[in-house]
Amino acid sequence: MTDIITGFKYAFSGFGLLTKPGIRLFVLVPLLINIALFTTAIFFGANMLSDFINSTLTGWWEWLQWLLWPVFIIIALTVVFFCFSIIANLIAAPFNGFLAEHVEIQLIGSAVENNSTGPGRIFQEIKNALVSELRKFIYFVIRALPLIILFFIPMVNLAAPFLWFIFGAWMLALEYMDFPMGNHGILFDELRNRLKARRSLVYGFGLGIMLLTLIPVINFLALPAAVCGATRLWVEKLQPAQTP
Repeated sequence: MTDIITGFKYAFSGFGLLTKPGIRLFVLVPLLINIALFTTAIFFGANMLSDFINSTLTGWWEWLQWLLWPVFIIIALTVVFFCFSIIANLIAAPFNGFLAEHVEIQLIGSAVENNSTGPGRIFQEIKNALVSELRKFIYFVIRALPLIILFFIPMVNLAAPFLWFIFGAWMLALEYMDFPMGNHGILFDELRNRLKARRSLVYGFGLGIMLLTLIPVINFLALPAAVCGATRLWVEKLQPAQTP
């Protein structure tokens, strides 16, 4: 339980780094992308949620609407925001990699090792970021499809939102931890194995990000703040030199 709380706090710790010298410039692009996509997500999510509940909870189940509306609002918007977060991170991935690097420099006072400089590195970063985002998207789709089916199975569909909630927290943690860890050459398979070793800490971090995405106005800053928080979590808790 302590690890969950600690991870949760790291999700919010990134806000204190957003305005640091050398970091502000790398926050601007992800912030603008997030504002555009989250505004769209809010509009799309509200309409989708209303249609889903009105068409699903009918007849005998209609009395449950008053009880499940708050739950469905939180879970459904989380799913929508996560899907839009994938799109936002796909677009902003190269910038997020640079943001994570400069946050790490701010925290430890030295550059990430084995990083080249110049135009060649920029193109390599873009290529690596897009490949990584594609792998995460495939990982998400393969696991999301069975969960979607659960929504259409009577009785079982009552538990589906809670399973989505847990899965969403894990995916958000994977999404943002990839930026600082990817800067150190850690590929997606190794990343997942390392995070599984600190599962409670990672789930706490993912839950914190999920909450950030659901708070109006604050959610616009969620993307860059989550990258900063993930980098701090990597530096202080998850690097090989650190012990659990």
